Amino acid sequence: MNSWQVQDAKARFSELLDATIKKGPQVVTRRGIETAVLVPIEEWNRLQRAARPSLKALLLAPDARSENLILDRRKLRRRHVLELK
Repeated sequence: MNSWQVQDAKARFSELLDATIKKGPQVVTRRGIETAVLVPIEEWNRLQRAARPSLKALLLAPDARSENLILDRRKLRRRHVLELK
């Protein structure tokens, strides 16, 4: 993976974009610290498909299963309080 300083990435963005398309992900550094990565859109889409869905997506899904989220109160056990003598 190639590394670009932020000022070079800004000045030569077209070249950075071409390198990303031809060679894969390109790292952008700021003051020597890796800060960002530019990736080809195909790889980004693959990563998005492989990512786990968010809780919001799961709850809003048409087949969301929320019936088991709340326990039946009869099944809950109470803690016994110890009496000090």
